[in-house]
Amino acid sequence: MTALPHEPMPTPADVATDPQGPTWQVLRGVNRGDRVYRTILTTVAMSLPLFLIILVTQLVVSAWSSIRRFGFHFLWTSVWDPVAEVFGAAPMVFGTIASSLLALLIAVPLALGVAIYLTEFAPKWLRQPVSFLVELLAAIPSVVYGLWGIFVLIPFLRSYVVPPLRAAFGWTPMFSGVFYGNSLLAGSVILAIMIVPYIAAVSREVLLAVPGTQREAALGMGATRWEAVWTAVVPYGRSGLVGAVILGLGRALGETMAVTMLIGNRHDISLSVLQPAYTMAAAIANECSEATTRLYLSALFEVGLLLFVITVLVNAAARLLIWRVARGTAVGSRAL
Repeated sequence: MTALPHEPMPTPADVATDPQGPTWQVLRGVNRGDRVYRTILTTVAMSLPLFLIILVTQLVVSAWSSIRRFGFHFLWTSVWDPVAEVFGAAPMVFGTIASSLLALLIAVPLALGVAIYLTEFAPKWLRQPVSFLVELLAAIPSVVYGLWGIFVLIPFLRSYVVPPLRAAFGWTPMFSGVFYGNSLLAGSVILAIMIVPYIAAVSREVLLAVPGTQREAALGMGATRWEAVWTAVVPYGRSGLVGAVILGLGRALGETMAVTMLIGNRHDISLSVLQPAYTMAAAIANECSEATTRLYLSALFEVGLLLFVITVLVNAAARLLIWRVARGTAVGSRAL
């Protein structure tokens, strides 16, 4: 009896290229479980951009009557008359930008000071508790900020802040007029308190990402601790710090309830921070339930579309700046 020749053992390459083998299905991604998993992930990943497209489309469609009726005059017209169906959003745009910029003017020095102290000067046992308490401010509901502003902040401003400001700068347009409480100043201060944790948290992460060699080089050249921070650490993370500030600006632009409760809600443009103002978010919150005509509701949708575009552009700019730092392109050698 003759022995049959042995068949050669298949190599891993043969198994991988075998169109009928299970290994080939796994490597090519045609396994049923892989297809289901990939389909679920793709659906989840595409749902958010799809939702954004649907949102923008709905805003444009709903605001189209106002866009077609008023055109670009809607941006710089101050009349807001629902009875005559004449609408202009200039005071809302002005109030939104003015309150946000004034809030940044107050919040940025405080937030950067907190971030620098926590990363460079605070003892280790104090860093985590203070960081937690600062970030906890972001978890407080805005309506609670509004109530606190009405019963605590406005009386404090009326008694201790506004009188010295009027005595020193009352001759300027910024501090003219009578201060009744609800004003651009009150709304900006409450906004500043609300955006401090966002700016401080991002700034702290940016400063922690600065290499230790930056500090060591500055100290080795004879700089003091503060000079090393100011000349080596802060310039190195400049782009990230600017991104944190712009991120806080985007947060301030979209804030609604606390600002609505404190800013005064007067559809007027005034250079004085002691006078009431109006914001786009406050207008939508106040008047959406009162919009009884199609054009009135369309004008509010156009206000919402303007606020959406401004907020998206600001947040996109902030994300790009922070992304630059994460990619390591914010080189600090030019600033040293």
